[in-house]
Amino acid sequence: MKQFILPDLPDHTGMIRLSGKDYHYLAHVRRFKAGTLFTALLPGGEPVQVRVRSVEPDCLIGSCQVMETADFRESALPPILLFQGLPKPAKMDLIVRQAAEGGIAEIVPFVCEYSPVRLEENKTERWSRIIKEARQQSGSKIATAVRTPCTLDALLARWDDLKRRYAQAVGLFFHQDPLEPGGFHRCLAGSPEAVVLAVGPEGGFSPAEVTDFLRAGFKPLVLGTTVLRTETAALAAAAAVRIILLENESWMLKIP
Repeated sequence: MKQFILPDLPDHTGMIRLSGKDYHYLAHVRRFKAGTLFTALLPGGEPVQVRVRSVEPDCLIGSCQVMETADFRESALPPILLFQGLPKPAKMDLIVRQAAEGGIAEIVPFVCEYSPVRLEENKTERWSRIIKEARQQSGSKIATAVRTPCTLDALLARWDDLKRRYAQAVGLFFHQDPLEPGGFHRCLAGSPEAVVLAVGPEGGFSPAEVTDFLRAGFKPLVLGTTVLRTETAALAAAAAVRIILLENESWMLKIP
């Protein structure tokens, strides 16, 4: 059975009622009956055991018990956030799915000068469904959140909030031209408490946007020697950061 994520927290007695698509999947696809025991995740990622108490015509009722599990190495990672310049809708859907599978804690879509969509085109509800499906399929324990699309000014205000919350927050934005020397390892040295990745839409960031990110304290990085599509850049950046943070104990010893 793929990882199942409960849509809501249990009530004060530990009971959960599942209806709609969740009910259909468990009762008609998995054919769960009263007494069936299965593992699920709470919305925040905590594992629970659910025992089916009854299967009604339109809902499944179960009791939840929190499981005591050993801490995973990944749980010690600082949160990784993706500031994504809005691309075409189909590409944004793919970015959201890949970000959820890759353990991104939060996705903040924003409108860039080169974004082909308008701010009014809010698909947060759709993206939330994509995230749930991706987490259930991939097994990610990180409860990826997606925010309402915003302007660049609002995005940088969110960055200011993060810097107040995390004293060692690191901001990286990805550009097609090498603006200054540096690399992932150098930028992530020193045990960052949060890492923010800013990726532009098709066409990248405008010169004015590059200036705004630099003034806000973001470090510019180039991903290899080829120009990547925006959906590829987001995935490659997130994967690189996660691998470096997971293996920091081995590579940090070699930094002069």
